[in-house]
Formats: sequence, structure tokens, C-alpha cells
Amino acid sequence: MDRIGVALIGTGFMGKCHAMAYGAVKAVFGDVPVVDRAVLCDVVAAHTAKCAADWGFAKSTTDWRSLLSDPSIQLISITSPNGLHREMAVAALEAGKHVWCEKPMALTIADAEAMAAAAANAKGQATALGYGYLRNPALQFARKLIAEGAIGEVFDFRGSVDEDYMADPALPWSWRLTRKDAGLGTLGDLTVHLISLAQELMGNISSLSAMVDVVHKQRPAAGGKMAEVENDDIAHALVRFASGARGVLSSSRIAHGRKNGLKIEVHGSKGMLWLDNERMNELNLYVAEGPPEQRGFRRILSGPYHAAYGKLCPAPGHGLGFNELKVIEAAELLYAITGRKSESVNFERGIGIEKVIHAFATSAETHRWVEV
Repeated sequence: MDRIGVALIGTGFMGKCHAMAYGAVKAVFGDVPVVDRAVLCDVVAAHTAKCAADWGFAKSTTDWRSLLSDPSIQLISITSPNGLHREMAVAALEAGKHVWCEKPMALTIADAEAMAAAAANAKGQATALGYGYLRNPALQFARKLIAEGAIGEVFDFRGSVDEDYMADPALPWSWRLTRKDAGLGTLGDLTVHLISLAQELMGNISSLSAMVDVVHKQRPAAGGKMAEVENDDIAHALVRFASGARGVLSSSRIAHGRKNGLKIEVHGSKGMLWLDNERMNELNLYVAEGPPEQRGFRRILSGPYHAAYGKLCPAPGHGLGFNELKVIEAAELLYAITGRKSESVNFERGIGIEKVIHAFATSAETHRWVEV
């Protein structure tokens, strides 16, 4: 496959990220098909047409169903609100299209399972979910160090993901705060990323005990009224991994001062490592070797010797950003589409992450440990 036609649904934050990734991926990874940006879709015609022109799409539409029968399109990106993911993804797969869908997969486990079933029944189509932080070269180097035994037997994981986009109690109510349209709150928006990193480094989570809370229970709505917040502001859990290792996961969308506070620590018998995505080009490694007075953390700056970094920048320490990780993610999807080895989080793998966040919710409701 030398070329692939792409349609993109959504012109928000993640829509633009996908558009930029499609525009850059061939220049960065020369061994992928040329991406033809065929159609951009959103609900407001004039806005969508302008974005299509700015982002390099040949045309625009407000009817996402028209994409299903368009022969110029082989891949559909879904960056629409969460409640539309199942309908759009299943329809695209049944129409023979490859699918790149933003996380979370869907509102409910049943919806996510329907998406995974549609992918399993597809005839060679690839699927991917938007877990770009997994593509961070520093994170992948951490994975390599753990596999090589650099910190010994790993026995403990500690992770947090905190942002402050809902920290102000006076911020207005929106559809994102409803179960009907958004599903889970912090769990679906942020915790999924933390779980993806935890399971990448430690293996699958097998059981957990969680606390999930709405802190700001009402927010200002239209007409001077207050509206109920239906999904979680904060979610914390003790977890057990299938390997027997244990962990602590915490997440919040109301953490003042945190912008992309996705942090992980992995503790082992010979040392530990930690990574903070607000400084995503730095991996910190401690190895308990040598005289105690000479021991300390080693700060490893990402460079071209770390997987995928060199495709984007030849100079160590200059750093990659969020959008560059999306370019790497796009390349991995294109590898999957063309039948090559790929690190994409496909729908089959993604359902495992969904099961964990819904286990959080079940545990919090029942006040007990839950098997995943």
C-alpha cells in the first residue's frame, strides 16, 4: 500500500492532533504510506470547511455516515465525544475501514465490548486507541531497562495522573460531566493513561480496591441554575498485578497547578526508576551499586539512541512534545495497516484498560476488592 485515504471526525483538541500527525508522519517515518487527507467532518459546516482548508483536507462534510461509502477513504479517525465512539467505530469497521479512535473506548463496558467484537469480526482492518504517552521514548527505554533486569525484580508501582482543568468550582457545567454523554469522568479521561503505562511496565492488573468521588457536586449552568456533576473528580486505588506485584494509582481532574501530572515510579530489588510527563524527555534511574556515598539518581535525557526519538530529532536533549508522540502513534497504526509489527493499542488490548477503570467504579460502589 503506497497511499491511504483518511477521514477525520472532530475538529477539537484531539482532532487537530490527529490532523498534524497525518501531515507529518510520512516526513518523519519514510517507511509508511503517503497519507491523503481526504475528508474532515464536524457538525458546523463553516467551521469544518475552514479547518479542512487550514489542515490540508481535500473537502469537508457534516455527515459522518457519508464517509462509510466513500471509496477514497480507507482509514477513519474518531475524535468525537465519547458517547459517539461505539456507533461510529462499529459502523466504520462494518464498512471495511480501518479505525483510529480516541480514548476512552466508549461509555460502558458493553459498548467497548461491542467495538472489540466488531474489530474481531473485521476482514483485515486495523484498529488503534489514542494512548500516545506509551510512545514516549523515555517510557519505552524504561520498559527496556526493566526487561533487562536493570532494577532487579520489580515489586511495586506507584503512579498518579493529575490535571487542573476542572479545579475551579466556578467553572461551568458541561456535557463532559454527565454519564449519558461522557461516561466516567477522571477515570475515562485521565486514569486510562495511567493504567496504560502501569500495564505496559508491570503487566496486567488483576484486582483492585478503589475510592472514587465527586468533590464539586454541582456547577453553574445556564439561566443561573446549578447542575449536578454525575461523574468522578477523583479516583484512587490499591492494585495487585498478575505477577504478584502491587501498586498505588491516584488520579484527579481538580488538582490545582497540575497540567500534565502523569508520574510513575517502579521499584525493584536492585533500584528504581521514575518518570514525570511534565518533563517527558527525562527518565530518572537509581541503581543500588557502588559505595553508598556515591549512589544517586541518574537523569537520562532522551536522544536518538532511544526508540523513535531519532526519527524526529537527531540531537539528544532537545526534547519531544505531546504532538510528536501522536506522530509516532500514527506511524504504529500505519504499520499495523500494512501488516508490519506494530505497538498500537488495538481494540482487543484496549478492552483490558476499560475493564480496569470500570472495576474502579464497581469497587468504589461496593466497598470491596474487585477482580479484573
